[in-house]
Amino acid sequence: MTPVKEQEAIRKLMVFLQEWDSAHKVARSLILDNFIKSNDGKTEPELELEFSQGASLFLARLTSWLRMTYTHSTCLGKLLKSLGIFLSAASGRRYLIEFLEVGGVLILLEILGLSHLKEEDKRESVKLLQLVAGAGRKYKELICESYGVRSLAKFLAASNSAEAQEDVQVLLDTLGRGNPKYQKQ
Repeated sequence: MTPVKEQEAIRKLMVFLQEWDSAHKVARSLILDNFIKSNDGKTEPELELEFSQGASLFLARLTSWLRMTYTHSTCLGKLLKSLGIFLSAASGRRYLIEFLEVGGVLILLEILGLSHLKEEDKRESVKLLQLVAGAGRKYKELICESYGVRSLAKFLAASNSAEAQEDVQVLLDTLGRGNPKYQKQ
C-alpha cells in the first residue's frame, strides 16, 4: 500500500472509531448492523485489512460496551453477533485472547443467568461459548473453572426453547470431550 493510501485508510479508521465513540444506542445499532452485514465470515487478515490493521481497536470498543450494557440488553444480540465475527475469524486467535483477557467468558456465563434477557440473546451467548470451547483444551478448562457447567445446566433447566437446549447440550458435550480435568463435571 502506498503511503498516501495507507494514510487515507488510517484516517478512515479514525473517523469510524470516532463515530462509534460519539454514537448513542440507535446509531451504534446501525453501525453493528452494517458491521455484521459486511464482515460476516471474514478471516483475521480480511478484518485487519478492512480496519487498516486496527480491528483490535474496534473489538476493544465492542467488549467495553458489552461489559457496560449486557445487563440492560442494549442491542445485546447484535453486539454478541459482532463479537462472534471476531471470535470465529479464521487465524483470529489473538481476537479470542483479547476477548478472554477482559473477562469475556464470565460475561457470557452471567448472561445465561439473567432472567430478564431474551432467550435469543442467551443462545447467542452459548454460541460464543462454543467458539471459545472449540479453540482447545485450555479454553474448555477456562469455561469449566468459571463454573460454566453449572451456569449451562441452570440455563438448560430453565430454557423453554428446544433449539437453546440443543445448543447447550452440544456445548456441554464439547466441554466433556478432550478435557480430562473436568470430564466428570
